[in-house]
Amino acid sequence: MRRFASPKRLISAVLLYGLLAFGSASAQSVSGLPVNVDLPINLSVAGNVAVAQIGPASQPIAEVTLTFDDASNLNVASLGLSARLVDLQDPALLSRLPNASQVQLDSALPLLVTVQPPLAGGLNFRRTGRYELHTHLLPYAVGSNLRVFKAPVGGAFRDTTEEIAQGSVRARSRYGGFSQFLVATDLRETGTVVDAKIDWLRGRVATLPATEQPAFSAQLDALQSALARDDYATAIAATDAISARAQARAGSALLDTWRAGGADNQAGDLIAGAATLKFSLGYLRDFGQ
Repeated sequence: MRRFASPKRLISAVLLYGLLAFGSASAQSVSGLPVNVDLPINLSVAGNVAVAQIGPASQPIAEVTLTFDDASNLNVASLGLSARLVDLQDPALLSRLPNASQVQLDSALPLLVTVQPPLAGGLNFRRTGRYELHTHLLPYAVGSNLRVFKAPVGGAFRDTTEEIAQGSVRARSRYGGFSQFLVATDLRETGTVVDAKIDWLRGRVATLPATEQPAFSAQLDALQSALARDDYATAIAATDAISARAQARAGSALLDTWRAGGADNQAGDLIAGAATLKFSLGYLRDFGQ
């Protein structure tokens, strides 16, 4: 695969450098709110949807919406949602990013959202859920380099973006489980990100029952072969096939339920992994590296 940075991405890097040099590294600039302190949250739940207004009631800084395919015991107490602004120079946090020199938190909203449902709450859901962060503190542009990153609590972050939309910014991600989410600017080459997402899916497929692995591996092989030819239509069709097969096999050949306390949501992880890979393939097709 070609590995040339596009002029647009180079311009983004220059602009980001300028913003970081000009702006303070402290999250204190976000409406005077403190760093590393849990922010006030107004959380409401209706059916399979939870909505959290984050920040002071008079001036929230973001809204997070969690939408589930099929949730049980979903309520304010069972969700375990919290949020805080983080220090942009925190070495422990930076070490969790895939490449701290190219994946940069924005001083306008260095927000870490944690979803860690307590075992006693009994929350469970089938297949996948969708994470959306809506904020007016981050600017939207066509071909935006903003991305959603997800990690286990204290673990390594990876790009799980499904969509970046306007309004001002709506950053969306699909998940088969929790725990922590960040929105950051990613200046890595898109081909590198695509490769990492394919590797992640291959690793997940390797944990499936032996009888289920060959079909998914074959689709990933077809995807990589198409990508080597710059045949994005075929590559994207392969991600759709992975998702469709995971949904068809969910609940029978594949485990498909996440539960508080941990569970192996095989189908949900494959569906979510295919969704974020499809996003990056589309970005590579439309905007290059």
